[in-house]
Formats: sequence, structure tokens, C-alpha cells
Amino acid sequence: RMQEYDIIVLGTGFKECVLSGLMSLSGKKVLHIDRNPFYGGESASISPLEELYKKFKVPGPAKSMRPGKEWNIDLIPKFFLANGESLVLFISECDFEMCSMSMRSSLFSFFLTHNRRFRKLLLFAMNFDLRNPCTYQDVNPQKTTTRDLFSSYDLGLDVMEFTGHAIALHSSESYLDQPCVETIRRIRLYAESLSRHNSSPYIYPVYGLGELPQGFARLSAEYGGTFLLNKAVDEIVMENGKVTAVKSEGKLFHCKQLICDPSYVPNRVRRVGRAIRAICLLNHPVKNTHDASSCQIIIPQAQVNRKSDIYISVVSYAHNVTCDGMYIATVSTTAETSNPEKEVQPALELLEPIMQKSVKPLSLSLHCYDGRKSQIFVSRSYDATNHCEAECEDIKDLYQRITGAELSIYNDIF
Repeated sequence: RMQEYDIIVLGTGFKECVLSGLMSLSGKKVLHIDRNPFYGGESASISPLEELYKKFKVPGPAKSMRPGKEWNIDLIPKFFLANGESLVLFISECDFEMCSMSMRSSLFSFFLTHNRRFRKLLLFAMNFDLRNPCTYQDVNPQKTTTRDLFSSYDLGLDVMEFTGHAIALHSSESYLDQPCVETIRRIRLYAESLSRHNSSPYIYPVYGLGELPQGFARLSAEYGGTFLLNKAVDEIVMENGKVTAVKSEGKLFHCKQLICDPSYVPNRVRRVGRAIRAICLLNHPVKNTHDASSCQIIIPQAQVNRKSDIYISVVSYAHNVTCDGMYIATVSTTAETSNPEKEVQPALELLEPIMQKSVKPLSLSLHCYDGRKSQIFVSRSYDATNHCEAECEDIKDLYQRITGAELSIYNDIF
């Protein structure tokens, strides 16, 4: 019997599961297939702890780290801005807990208290309304560069670096010569997120990021979506340059559109670099964080003579991802050499002593095709940042190309 679907989704990463849920919710008949026996794909959570040791082929764990079933280790941890679009998109399917401290928040408060020029910039960003030229203060948001904006407030290099990389979350220096409107939006988003919880603008899913794909998988199933885990994908069937079916274990499933992660269509993506991730297990809070149960730290590129920032995210028993007294710290950055562990050494030194660590470089893929001709839509690989804003943008971009309509999460002054 021929099996017909509107959309087939390959892979259960959280971006694929979000899109699966949205498509089912809109009335599409969706089939979701994953070659793995678990949800999450590249962004999966590993549990129990023993599975992490098997994955990285090391002996253990120690008795002090048991029971292993209390651990949920995210391979690609991502925090959420408390007032960001990504949270609005995901929060209905998952419970969240505040990140108890952000090193960025501490500096934010310091500059706000001791730097008059920074306070003036922040006040400008908070009052800015793209629809009201009276709030522009002689700044043309579409033409004035961020470099010129910062110069007009006579910000020092340290404040500029902090504002651009730790608050606005730009990952390179190119933003300085681009129109300032996006940087203004990001500064405002950070400040509004911080105001919701005071100590940190970030929150994290209880039980880890692995809860997100499962939550949206349940949403898809509630609206008629079908899931097949542990099923090999033999072939993507094309006709006249357009997808028509997916062959899995000898069965043919017909579809009008296909959504997948890069691993299912390696010939339709190009490699754009590598991300380095180091997973470290600790039995102590990170030094100089006031014994915070969770935190985020960013090391700006200029401070370590690099082209890429280094990110550290720490979660613990407070998020129900470890047993009592234990912490999971993940270090990530974009690879620039062939020695990944040396590249993240400045971050590893902040975490010492480390009970167990694993350092792994991962390829980053960028989709080369628009997808509207072939009707194959490919998500991007997860980048080295430790926040979800890039993932939200990728979901919105994919949704627009798949449906022809904009995914409007909420409207703000931008």
C-alpha cells in the first residue's frame, strides 16, 4: 500500500522536531524518521552517565558520580535569553530554570554603575523605536555603522568589546562596519532579558536540552504526526530534480517536501569549518562565580589572540542534569588550528580541577541550496555559541522557505 505524506522529516534534532510540530499543527500529514533509536540527533542528551563514558571510550565513571541515571548530558548545550524569540517558540513544550549567574551580567552591572557613557548608550537602545524617528538621536539606524555609533559615545575598547561580544552576542568583528540597527536590537534584548531575573538573562531546560525535541515530537504526534525511530534511510527518491519519496528499509514513503539535518544529504551542503566542544565533569562550582550552581562565561577573542570567542556553559543538579554536588561544564569555540585542546586551554584552566573531560572537533555544515526547487530543506549544523538565537533564526528561515509564509513569533518595536 502506497504511503503518502505531505512532509517527511529526517532526524530528530530539536530544530527538526520544532518544524515537525509546527507542520503537524498547521494540518500537514507528517512522517518523522530517525536512524537513531533516540531523540535529539547531534543535539541529543546522553543518559545514564555510563553511556557518555562508552561514547568517548574511557573507563568509569567513579563511584562518587553515581547513580548514573541521574545524569543528562547535553552534547550541544544552548542557553535561552529570557526575553528572546527562541524562548517564546520553545517554552510551551518544556520547563525552564534560571541560569543562576552570568559573568556577562556581572560586567554589565559594573559598566552600568561605573561607566557613564555606557549608561547613555544603554538608555538610547532601550528608548529606540524604529517606527519613531524622534528616538534616533541623529543616528540613521540603516546607515550609521556600529563602529560609528560606539564612537559617538566615546566607549573605550574594553566596553566596546564587552558590548559587541557579550551583550549583542556578535561572533566576529564584522558587525562593527554594518548598520547599527541589529546591534541596538540585541543590546535591548539582553537588557530586557536581564531585567526579568536580575542575576542573569539566561535560562535552561530542566532535565536538559533533550527535553525540547521530545516535547515537540509529542506535539507533532498529538496532531497526527508519525514517528519511526531506529530506521535506516536507504535513499531519497528524486524525479525531475524534485523529491518524491524516501526509501527506508525497503519501504517507500511518498512526500511533497523533505526536511532534514545535514547528515542525511551530505551532497547538498558544504563544510564551512569545525566547532570544538569539550565536555567536562566537575565536583565543584567554577571558581570566582560565588559558588553558582550554573553559569555562563565568555572569553572574547581579543583576550586570547584568537579570531573566535570561547564559550563556557555550566549546569548542575539545579537543572536535574547531574547527581547532587556535580556539575557539567561545556567549552566551545570555532576551530582555528589542528590542535583543539590547546585552543580551549584558557577555558579549561578556569574549570580546574576537572574529573573527566572529552574534547572533540565537529564539522560545521552550511546548506548550499535554497530548497524550493528540489523541495529538500536542510537545517544548518549547530554553531559554537552557547545560546539559541542562531537556531531560532534557522528555524524561521526554513519555515519561510517551506511554507512561503513568515513564522511570526511575536512583534516588537523592530
